[in-house]
Amino acid sequence: MRSLRRGNDIEHSGSRCALLLYAVRMRRATVISFPLFVLFVLLMINAALSEEPQTPGVATSTLSSSTVATAPSADIQTPDIFRVVRVVDGDTLVLNIDGKDTRVRLIGLDTPESVDPREKVECFGIEAAEKAKEMLEGKNVRVEKDQSQAEYDAYGRLLAYVYVGDTLFNEYMIAEGYGHEYTYRIPYKYRSQFKAAEREARDAKRGLWADGVCETQ
Repeated sequence: MRSLRRGNDIEHSGSRCALLLYAVRMRRATVISFPLFVLFVLLMINAALSEEPQTPGVATSTLSSSTVATAPSADIQTPDIFRVVRVVDGDTLVLNIDGKDTRVRLIGLDTPESVDPREKVECFGIEAAEKAKEMLEGKNVRVEKDQSQAEYDAYGRLLAYVYVGDTLFNEYMIAEGYGHEYTYRIPYKYRSQFKAAEREARDAKRGLWADGVCETQ
C-alpha cells in the first residue's frame, strides 16, 4: 500500500514537472514571438507610408516630359493658319501655303481700287490698302473657307475669310468704312452680318462714308 502511494506521488510529481516544462516553453515562445509580431507590424506600416498617394479613381500619368506635346510656335503652320507674305490691296493678299505664294480674295468685302493698272485709283483705295498692310503683313492669320462659294474665283484666287487673332478681317474693313459689303452671285455665310456692319459704318460716317471725304481726292 505504501509502495502504491509512493508510485502515485511519483506519477503526480512527473505530471507537474511536465506541465511546468510546457509552461516554461510556452512563455519562451511568447517572449520570442511578440517582438517578431511588433517588427512585422512596423514593417507593414512603413511600407504603407512609403507608397505614393493617389486620388481615388484617377490613374497617374506614366508619360515622360519628352512625350508631352507643346503648343506650336508662331513660325509653325497648322492646317488653317498661314503667314501673310504681302498685301495686294484692301481685299486681296498673298499667303504662304505649303511653301507656295497663294493669292487670296476676301469673301464679302470690296474695297476701292488702288493697284489695278486698268483702273484709276479710287477714293479711299490707298487708305484701305494701307490699313490692310498695317494689320496683316508678316502676321500669321487663320483662314476659313465657305462651302457656299467656289474654292477659287475666275482669276485663280483662293476665296476665304481671314482672321487676325479673334477679329474677322473681312468684316472689320467694312465696319470701319474701308470697303463695302459685296455679294458675288451666291449669298455667302456671313452676308447678313457684313450688311449690318456696312449700315452701321454708313450711319456713323466712318471712312469712305464720311461727309465730303471723296470729293477732296
